[in-house]
Amino acid sequence: MEILNLFKNLKKNSNYIPYGKQYINRDDIKAVVKVMKSDFLTQGSLLEEFEKEITKKVNVEHAIAVNSATSALHIACLALGLGKGDYLWTSPITFVASANCGIYCGAKVDFIDIDKDSALISIDALTRKLKKAQLEKKLPKIVVAVHLGGSSCEMKEIYKLSKKYGFSIIEDASHALGGKYENKPVGNCRYSDISIFSFHPVKIITTGEGGISVTNNQKYAQKMRDLRSHCIIKDKKRFEEKSEGEWKYEMQDLGYNYRMNEMQAALGLSQLKRLEKIVAKRNIIHHKYKELLNYSTLNLIEVPNNVYSAFHLAIIKLKNKSIHKRVFTGMRENNIGVQLHYSPVHLQPYYKKLGFKKGDFPQSEDYASRAFSLPIYPEITNSELKRISLLLKKLTS
Repeated sequence: MEILNLFKNLKKNSNYIPYGKQYINRDDIKAVVKVMKSDFLTQGSLLEEFEKEITKKVNVEHAIAVNSATSALHIACLALGLGKGDYLWTSPITFVASANCGIYCGAKVDFIDIDKDSALISIDALTRKLKKAQLEKKLPKIVVAVHLGGSSCEMKEIYKLSKKYGFSIIEDASHALGGKYENKPVGNCRYSDISIFSFHPVKIITTGEGGISVTNNQKYAQKMRDLRSHCIIKDKKRFEEKSEGEWKYEMQDLGYNYRMNEMQAALGLSQLKRLEKIVAKRNIIHHKYKELLNYSTLNLIEVPNNVYSAFHLAIIKLKNKSIHKRVFTGMRENNIGVQLHYSPVHLQPYYKKLGFKKGDFPQSEDYASRAFSLPIYPEITNSELKRISLLLKKLTS
């Protein structure tokens, strides 16, 4: 009832500007309705079609669509053989799923501090940590590189380190579909083993809920396809035991029900047609923020020179962190739905119980004391952007 009342109040208040929201048009609705009138609501042909279109957009060999990016991270870790006694490293400035996927596999999780300007994984911090971990024989099996806000990490440098220290790489590109790194699509796995995208409603495109893992490795792709559907095998050529009849199937490993349904795939296919326009619009909005927020009390986080960001988020950092709470509260009180992306994962109660503490990753902690995300989505208006910028100027003066 409390949640229902909240939505009712937001609906009444047309003055409210959320930090993000889905962008649905008539074609999207028609695509979903068509599926609802068809014979297959799940495990039909649209899922495969959606996967094929994603491979074209990202320029990869294989795509495995699932019910969330969290599920995609989980099966990616399993495909790479992550297990008990292994280490997974990621950024503290991310959604908790980027770290939790390691816990799901029985592995230990550790973090790499961020670059103070871009808020992406610091290559210097990663290099120092790897040197120390090698001496302690605690090198990671997997590094999850988080493309915060839609901007790619320095994947070429992380890849070089992976060859030296022997770890696998997952790109958590949940925010970055449609972005580019070195003028090539983010997530193309040139510098990684597997990449992950999210289709949550506030992301670049949506399938309602949903995610996808992509790879150029056939072995990883097959493992992830098996894992998303209980590891039940119906292909006789892959059977471990002799077939007794046409009814035969085998569960060859412990899998999960992580499937994406046909309605989600239809919505994704429809939205994917507009991907380039959506990302271009987000870049225009972010550029307007740069023009409007041209004053000394704050900065937008930097985008690396070799990156074309998808701008899932428009993140600012206040120069004076002592006013962070006042400014954040003031924005919310004036119906601007700002949000912190993210509170450092290592300071969440669950991770504190694992031994992490304040002071472990100072750049990440400093970021969280200064940063928050401003509203950015295709349908935001120029007048709303001006309203946001004027209020920020007033609150930070």
